[in-house]
Amino acid sequence: MNSIPSIFNQRQITRTVLGGKEPVPNATLNIAVLLLNSQGNHCRVPLLENLTKCGFSSIVSFESVAENYSLDEFTRTFPFVKFIIPREPVTDGDLINIGMSEVTEPHVLVLRDTLLFARDALTARLAEKLLAASPYCVAPRLLCPSAPPFPVVFAPSVRDAMLDVEPSSVISDGAPTLYPFDNIGLYDRAAFIRLGGYDYTITSPYWQNLDLSFRAWLWGERITVSTAFNLPYAERPPSGDVTANLGSSRFYLKNLVPQFVDDHGVIPRSSFWVYLRRSSCGFFETLRQFGDARQWVAQNKYRFRRDAAYLVEHWGDV
Repeated sequence: MNSIPSIFNQRQITRTVLGGKEPVPNATLNIAVLLLNSQGNHCRVPLLENLTKCGFSSIVSFESVAENYSLDEFTRTFPFVKFIIPREPVTDGDLINIGMSEVTEPHVLVLRDTLLFARDALTARLAEKLLAASPYCVAPRLLCPSAPPFPVVFAPSVRDAMLDVEPSSVISDGAPTLYPFDNIGLYDRAAFIRLGGYDYTITSPYWQNLDLSFRAWLWGERITVSTAFNLPYAERPPSGDVTANLGSSRFYLKNLVPQFVDDHGVIPRSSFWVYLRRSSCGFFETLRQFGDARQWVAQNKYRFRRDAAYLVEHWGDV
């Protein structure tokens, strides 16, 4: 596994950029949209039309297939939309990192083409309400008309001396959540960049999302859920793969091992023996991983405001 990224957007991804040369007409919201596409083109036109009518000041659309023969038509119909086609394998986190570097707005809404986004889904008044408390991220209440309520609120706890994430479909407005489901949310762009963005070395979508979100909480940011901001899925929501892998090990080292001492975070040398017992790698690879994490925490030690033990114990009050 590569060394832990030390700066935002450290991985430079080869990509093609089309369109986006004109301003979005009738923009009323100083908010950018990043649209992650995974489906075909049949729903793209009405979705882009609704995003335009909503009044966002810039729109970035990521294409999952390089050979999308509808792009010429899309760029003619929506010359103000920036279409980005990655030319190498990427994760959702990679795409969001790219998008955050492509826009200049203070707040960025991350969406997926699997959502039904109405033209009035986010008004200026609602946006003002969502951002009033200056959160790092506000996650919407996600719905699925063809299925019962599903969990969009997540809380940390401890089970058998290990971190456990407790999901819940019961929502109160402004409730804290450990991470935004499916990466969907309204982000503070400056805070996102300060946090370093998504770790490209973690390729599992679940662990990549949890890593950045947990880091946000440890570094003093907040993630909340809004009951006033509702977005429905067109079909059943995805189910995350929480299987332990190299990504979960990196999450563990970066977020659960550091301790907050006095005014900074630190990984004690003695923690190596605890990690060695749970690692599936050999001694020297485990030592290398531990050394990378210890160095990364040392570089960012004064950004920590709490450790995982404090976060779990005081969840809801931090």
